[in-house]
Amino acid sequence: MKRKLTAALLALGLAGTTAACGGSSGGGGDADAAAQARGEITVWLSNNAEEVAWGKQMVAAWNAAHADQKVTAQEIPAGKSSEEVIGAAITAGNAPCLIFNTSPASVSQFQKQGGLVALDSFPDGKSYLEERSGKVAEQYKSTDGKYYQLPWKANPVMIFYNKKAFAKAGIDTAKPPLATYDEFLATSRKLVAAKASKFAIYPAPSNEFYQPWFDFYPLFAAETGGKQLVADGKAQLASEEGKKVANFWRTLYAEKLASQEKYTGDSFADGTAAMAIVGPWAIASYKGKVEWGAVPVPTSAGKPAAETFTFSDAKNVAMYSACKNRGTAWDVLKFATSKEQDGKLLEGTGQMPLRDGVATAYPDYFAKNTAYQQFADQAARTVEVPNVANSITIWQTFRDAYSKSVIFGQEDPGAALDGAAQKIEQLAAQS
Repeated sequence: MKRKLTAALLALGLAGTTAACGGSSGGGGDADAAAQARGEITVWLSNNAEEVAWGKQMVAAWNAAHADQKVTAQEIPAGKSSEEVIGAAITAGNAPCLIFNTSPASVSQFQKQGGLVALDSFPDGKSYLEERSGKVAEQYKSTDGKYYQLPWKANPVMIFYNKKAFAKAGIDTAKPPLATYDEFLATSRKLVAAKASKFAIYPAPSNEFYQPWFDFYPLFAAETGGKQLVADGKAQLASEEGKKVANFWRTLYAEKLASQEKYTGDSFADGTAAMAIVGPWAIASYKGKVEWGAVPVPTSAGKPAAETFTFSDAKNVAMYSACKNRGTAWDVLKFATSKEQDGKLLEGTGQMPLRDGVATAYPDYFAKNTAYQQFADQAARTVEVPNVANSITIWQTFRDAYSKSVIFGQEDPGAALDGAAQKIEQLAAQS
């Protein structure tokens, strides 16, 4: 996706970046010297309140023990999107050393800009990353075989359902029939017919590149047993499984069980929809508003929960090449993703650290917070966006075809997916 950078964004949004992380996008000189250098650094955090609180305590803990290597944290400057702001910072050569909100879909573009540091360049980089995250780490490698992002935290998406709405429609709230496409559609029809909710489910029908992550992609991951949208340069979306997913969603829209209109607010929390596709970050926001349950996303044949994959909805940490004191930045990155700090992130946000065996790593937390247990289990079976060239453009290409065919019924979904697949393979082949 092309993004136009404005002078105002550069002047206002990036004013807070410190000189310690300044320099050109090439790293401000000798990269080897930077890898060893230690001193003050700046990091950016998401503007999510719980993550900001986590970040502040992490920074305070680091600074208390490293007076000569002070970390300054700030929220990502305001902009149209965090991707745009980060891209602007790379262009200006004044990105911070670390950003704890790097979207995996943006990594290929940031890498192409020369904005990222390969974490493998540190002697223990590859081993630390792979030991922490386990086999899931493989999904985060770039096409050159290197890691430019550390898998940090996931929000494995599942189907949330409103127990009161289901009860009103006479549907079992303990084990609702949602495992197969046929069951899901029959349940959706009952909900709407009983006026338990205006719509059965309400994924955003808007056209942003990331919207497939919360309708098509989780079900595609489940139906295919864990495939990505693109694998080995080949688009997977026009497969038999992909077309089954598209036709399932087309039925929901055609029967008015899902809405084509953009909704302002949270349709699930408001009771407009009886179901939502969302991750554990949302649990706190539903407290006191919805009596909810959660089940894995459906598959055509109804796979067991233990075999069902979903979209990770991950945000990762990357080191940016404008950073001069990369030795400190690497040490801070390891400190911030240690078992202790991952535990504090889990405790404060409910988001799943991308740590191998997260369910067994924090038994006390999950014993006290039973609602999160199934998300920890699901975290072991997540699918990330493919780390390929032109990633965001690829997703936008797919969304354009999906919107026209699945949401608005202006084209046959199968034909639309075939056409999108051809375009996507051409984009993935570009360097």
